[in-house]
Amino acid sequence: MVRIHAPEPGSVHTQRVQPAEHPVVTDLAGTLVLSALLERIRERWDRYELVDHWQQGEFHHDLLVSVPNAHGELPGPALVIATNCNGGVKEVLCFDRVPERLALWHWRCPGNPEFSGRLTALLAAATTPHWFDPCELLLPDARSEYREELRERQCGGGWVVRKQQTA
Repeated sequence: MVRIHAPEPGSVHTQRVQPAEHPVVTDLAGTLVLSALLERIRERWDRYELVDHWQQGEFHHDLLVSVPNAHGELPGPALVIATNCNGGVKEVLCFDRVPERLALWHWRCPGNPEFSGRLTALLAAATTPHWFDPCELLLPDARSEYREELRERQCGGGWVVRKQQTA
């Protein structure tokens, strides 16, 4: 089941806007897997441009994609495809332009003082059964598959592999 983007009851993941449901964004999210979603974009509009990839912690990835040939079939040409570490699509967000990373995370986790910025207009969004409150991944006691001595905290929260000291 794919649903319009909305926070879970009691979640710190708050919305500042209520994006309209859009059937194409919902259809893309409904593929549930990144490879299938990108193939759907390619089938429908011939191509996409990979703008960036942002990883926050071990388990959250944002793939920023431009779809220049959508010609009004999407509410905007910029997509943020949020996935888990296995490529499972958690949410698809549609913007008129690529948002700034810290602004996107500030929107997701407004109580986190390490994130700031104003999010560009969110035009449409859909979440999937893979979605859960992304702020949970950033807590100091968030689960990790990295051994404690081999990890360090990422700016904003989440764990990354500790950089090796060079001699």
